[in-house]
Amino acid sequence: MSASYTVEDQQRMTRAKNYFAWQAGLVLPELGRRVLEIGCGIGNFTELLVDRDAVIAVDSSADCIEILKSRCPSAHAFALDAQSDALVDLARWEPDSCALLNVLEHIEDDAGLLGRIAAMLPSHGVIVLLTPAFSSLYGPIDRNLGHYRRYSRAAIEQVARSAGLRIRKIRYVNALGFFGWWINAHVLKRQAQSESQIEIFDRLAPLMARLEGVMPPPFGQSFFAVIEKP
Repeated sequence: MSASYTVEDQQRMTRAKNYFAWQAGLVLPELGRRVLEIGCGIGNFTELLVDRDAVIAVDSSADCIEILKSRCPSAHAFALDAQSDALVDLARWEPDSCALLNVLEHIEDDAGLLGRIAAMLPSHGVIVLLTPAFSSLYGPIDRNLGHYRRYSRAAIEQVARSAGLRIRKIRYVNALGFFGWWINAHVLKRQAQSESQIEIFDRLAPLMARLEGVMPPPFGQSFFAVIEKP
């Protein structure tokens, strides 16, 4: 979860406005009115949810939660390990959907987490996922971020079934990032993403969002998926 990203890392990412706009365009239309966000970090995405009826924000880092509370005072924010059984106590807020954005890859028992979330959702409630794609892209950055895995389409379908969920929508996103991540992992062998790379990516994000909105790519750095409770 976001504990693998330092507060400083996340504060640097606040400058990636175009990236978050792209992410929001994908994710926000799929979420309901009462949103559980797991791995919220310092609130870079949470602040886009403040128009909802309820936002329940969870992160394993107490420092992140303190920053989030100042940015999003209307959110119900909790420092909590999502792998704990205590997560289901948040059912009292009656979430109808959940955002897991670049989080599931940090969870060893990913099916267990999805099952705990599903137990809180009503019938036809959704979990919106953004997860890294292609195990062939796994490299030092993934390891340093605490990623247990990168996903294939079949792996997402399997973990969803294991949690009693079904796929409503799944597609690749960020085809250009696929090449950048491969170069980082196998050529440059970078230990972390550079600020210059983040800046270049953010400048290109609006163009990529338009192109991929017209024609979803056949591959990408990540998967965007919406999974549903029957």
